[in-house]
Amino acid sequence: MKYPVEKPESEWKAQLGPERYKILREKGTEFPHSGQYNLHFENGTYCCGACGEPLFESNAKFDAHCGWPSFDESIPGKVEYVNDRSHGMMRTEILCANCGSHLGHVFDDGPTNTGQRYCVNSLSIDFTKKNP
Repeated sequence: MKYPVEKPESEWKAQLGPERYKILREKGTEFPHSGQYNLHFENGTYCCGACGEPLFESNAKFDAHCGWPSFDESIPGKVEYVNDRSHGMMRTEILCANCGSHLGHVFDDGPTNTGQRYCVNSLSIDFTKKNP
């Protein structure tokens, strides 16, 4: 797949550092309850940790008690959905549509009216606070 932002993996690795590179570019997962955005509820926008593209608004965030930041919807057109059959499961992986970086997975078990739970690694995102 071609993305608007593409870089050699060596450049991603230098830019992101080892922890973020493992999550964003090698499809890793951080330990539950370890991420800085798990219980973070300020007003603002969550952006891709690799390219800075806005992905989720804070009003879509909720506490799913799963150990990772959870959202019930993404900003339209900002997330790509890929079937993931790894680890003996059938899941839907979510990627940044701007650079193809791994964010996490989306599940159809969300408690809000969307029925969605975007389960995102904190290391996959950055937060930009909105001024009141």
